Amino acid sequence: MTAAPAARVEHLVTSGTFSLDGGTWNVDNNVWIVGDDTEAVVIDAAHDADAIAEALGDRALRAIVCTHAHNDHIDAAPALAARTGAPVLLHRDDLPLWKQTHPDRLPDGELSDGERLSVAGVELTVLHTPGHAPGAVCLYVPELGTVFTGDTLFQGGPGATGRSFSHFPTIVESIRTRLLDLPAETVVRTGHGDATTVGAEAPHLQEWIDRGH
Repeated sequence: MTAAPAARVEHLVTSGTFSLDGGTWNVDNNVWIVGDDTEAVVIDAAHDADAIAEALGDRALRAIVCTHAHNDHIDAAPALAARTGAPVLLHRDDLPLWKQTHPDRLPDGELSDGERLSVAGVELTVLHTPGHAPGAVCLYVPELGTVFTGDTLFQGGPGATGRSFSHFPTIVESIRTRLLDLPAETVVRTGHGDATTVGAEAPHLQEWIDRGH
């Protein structure tokens, strides 16, 4: 009998602002920590590097993974990287967005579709899911029965596509081809708000497609 992985998912909510296309909005962001008692990765270092570092404690931070480069998901990434020595990882297609927030500091590495990041005995598989942003990715962790979707898929539907760099048909296609084939019981851990499951969202696919026409 195979032992269950020691890795676990921890959740932190941080608050700040999201700015794009000349507007600014107050937002609460989900920050996800995947790891065990000795090492971890952070998914979306939002707003508050001090709070994230406190949640990490003395664990080694292996990577800061960005699901996309909207400022509210990456604003604390450079500070957390400087504090911990962890590399900041982002899909290359989101570099134009990244540079709007951090023009003088590039990410340390690129995320590519199908890449696997290892931590605490589990693997996070990178799924490129453009639509909300060109370089948006999700991170699938089958050993933990979960997928981290950033702003690609929420409880109730796709992420917003009404601003620059976004495209509704593309996000629906990303969800259809990359996420809805995952096991129905897979927990969807989102960039904002409550979690859901793949099975709960799959029946609404045709509604989303119809809404986009």
